[in-house]
Amino acid sequence: MGREKTFVIGDIHGCLGMLERLIDKIPWEPSKDRLIFIGDYVDRGEDSRGVVEYVATLKQDFKNVQCLIGNHEYMLLDYLSGKDPQTYILNGGGATLMSYDRVRQNKDDPLIPPAHLEFLSSLLPMIELDNYYIVHAGFRPNVPIEDQELFDMLWIRNEFLLSDYDFGKVVIFGHTPLNNPVVMKNKIGIDTGAVFGNRLTCLELPEIRFHSVEP
Repeated sequence: MGREKTFVIGDIHGCLGMLERLIDKIPWEPSKDRLIFIGDYVDRGEDSRGVVEYVATLKQDFKNVQCLIGNHEYMLLDYLSGKDPQTYILNGGGATLMSYDRVRQNKDDPLIPPAHLEFLSSLLPMIELDNYYIVHAGFRPNVPIEDQELFDMLWIRNEFLLSDYDFGKVVIFGHTPLNNPVVMKNKIGIDTGAVFGNRLTCLELPEIRFHSVEP
C-alpha cells in the first residue's frame, strides 16, 4: 500500500463539467486519500447548484473530504440572510440564483435546499496539514496564524501575494486567478481561472504535482 496523498482543488465557480472530469482524472483513492476543496464553488459559472450538490455529496459519502469557505460562499450566506444583497449580485451571484431557480419545481419552495444551506454553513475557514496551511485567499503577513481574521482569509490579495513572509508552513491558496499554478518558497496558488476559460487545477501532495482539465 502506498502512502496517503492529499488532493487540493482550486476555485470551481459553477463549472460542474470540469469538476467531474477533474475528479475522474486525479488518482484519488477515497478510502485513504484526503480531498480538499479551497472554496468558491458558486457564482459566475453555469451550474453552481450542481457543483454544490456534487461536492456536498462527496463530503457526505467520504470522511476524508474537507471543504473550505470562499468569499463567494460568504457573500451568498450574507445575501440569503438579507445582510448584503447588492455585493453578492455585483460579484456574479445572479448566475447562482438562476441555477437554483431553474430546477425549483414549486416556486413556494426555498430557493436554496436545506441540505445545501447546511453544507454552506459547515465550510471551514482554513485547514492545517503537517507542512502546509490551506486557505481560500491567503494570510496577512506579520500576523500569527491564530490571530488571522476571516476577512483576510477570504479576500486578501496583494499584501499576501507580494509578500515573502514565512508563515511557518507553505500556504496553499486560491482566490486570485492565475494562468498557471504558482509555486513560491512560502506559497502555492492553484486558482487557474476555470470560469474565465482557462483550467481547473488540482494540487497533489506530497509530490507537488498538478492535474488540470480545460473547458
